[in-house]
Formats: sequence, C-alpha cells, structure tokens
Amino acid sequence: MENHEEHDKQAKERIISDIEKFDCHLALLESDGYLPAFVYTIGLYEKFQHPEIIIFGLKTEVMGHLLNNLRDEIKKGESYKSHKTYSGLLEGYEIQFLEVKKENFPDYLGYAGWYYKKSFDFPVLQMIWPDKESKWPWENDFNENWKFKQPLLDRNTDFKYHEERNLGVYTTHHAFDGKPILYVHHNEDGDWQFHTEYEPKIEDSKLVCLEEIIKLDPTLNEIYYLNYGQTAYRNEIGAEWSIEESESEDKGETTGDNDYTMEDKIQPKKTIIKSNFWSKLKSMWR
Repeated sequence: MENHEEHDKQAKERIISDIEKFDCHLALLESDGYLPAFVYTIGLYEKFQHPEIIIFGLKTEVMGHLLNNLRDEIKKGESYKSHKTYSGLLEGYEIQFLEVKKENFPDYLGYAGWYYKKSFDFPVLQMIWPDKESKWPWENDFNENWKFKQPLLDRNTDFKYHEERNLGVYTTHHAFDGKPILYVHHNEDGDWQFHTEYEPKIEDSKLVCLEEIIKLDPTLNEIYYLNYGQTAYRNEIGAEWSIEESESEDKGETTGDNDYTMEDKIQPKKTIIKSNFWSKLKSMWR
C-alpha cells in the first residue's frame, strides 16, 4: 500500500510537471498478456480545448510518438474530428477517430479523471488504426487476430469483455435460477467460469454464451479485465470485487523518452485456495 501511495504521488507530480513543460502528459498501461497496452493524453483539453486522445494495441513507443505528433499538430491549430480519415501520421496508413463514451472513462482514464478535478467532465477521442489491408476494426474482413487489440470505446458499453459475444463460458443452472454470481475465474487457457458458490457441483454445470451471462448480471462487466489465471470474488451483487493475488502482477511506473506514467487499475487483492472444480468442469465439456 505504501509503495502504491508513493507511486501515485510521484505520478501526479509528473502529470502536473509535464503539462506545464510539454502541454500534455502521456499515461500508459502496458499489456498484461490479456488486455492490450494503451496510452492517452492528459492536458490537451485544458491547454487547447481539444479532446484528449487514447490509442490501443500498438507498441507503446509508437503510440507515444503518435500522440506527441498529434499534440504538435493540435498546437498548430488542427482539430481532429470523429469519423473522418487522416493521413500523414501513421506511415503508409490512414487513421480515424471515435468519440469515447462517458461510460468507458472510468475503465481507462483514471489519472485524467483525477487531473480534471476528480471528474470525467472532458471529451476524449480514440485514435483508430487499420490492419495491413487498410480494413477498419468494425469491418467484417478486418484481421481477426487483431480484433481485440482495439476495444471500440464509442460502443458496446453493455458488453465490455474483449471476447466474442457468443464465446462459450461455464456456469451452473443456479445462476439462472436467481442465485447471485459471486465467483469468476479466467482460466490460464482463456476459458471463463461464472459461479454462485466456490465449490459448485459438477452435475449442476451449464455451458452458455458470454453475452447471455452478462445480460443476466451486467455488474460482471466490472471485471472485464480479469487476466489469465485470476479469480474474482465478492460477497454480494454490488459489493467490491477482490482479485486473487497473481505472482507476476507487480508493475512499477514506466518512464522513457515520452515521460510516461503507468496507469493503475488498483483492486483489493487476497490469495485464496484454488478449487480443483475449475479443471473438473472443463473436462466434463471436452
């Protein structure tokens, strides 16, 4: 906790300093192996009355370079608009911008919310890049291997998972009989499990679409980011989630030529004993 508080203090000091010196600060979250890396600006709205900009899925140094170039163009008077193509910024490709919905701000823009007086009362654009065939992520023939490198933040606020809506997930009939889902596990191989109790019975198991389980309990969107091998659990619907400790989870602040600050997604963590039910249920459906 002390390390986080010190990191948080230093990060906020850097944000203020960078905006004073460079007209914006770049906040970064590295990829954790499941969710893509992203970088976003803080300060464009204050300095130029231009929406902040966020980019997902490219190498962090490339995203930083792009954002610095966008800042320079904005300083010259450029004003980027949503659903309009631009060239000359990403070599060999056009880019577009989407207007980020407010519902997505808390998931990705924590330090920006802090800087703007602990509110999300500012606009944000998402810079979108195409695949190598110049197809956009919303087009059917976009490279399927890159589909989840860019969550489209102008839509899908009812379904925040970086997965196909029809992905098969494991649960039990009790969830559909009215019992609250309190345990969620994201398997190391990518499978998801949603359960009403820690030790459910194999004979109660049920295979459903991910979209179906999210419609049943939309609060499950709160843990869309759960990494491979992690378990989330809570006491009741609406309660705060706890995340099982992950040995590889410790990340510090990242700095470099662009003076990034690591964006945190802090959750209460606690180690729990893994149930062998997770593997038993999977084998039942194989």
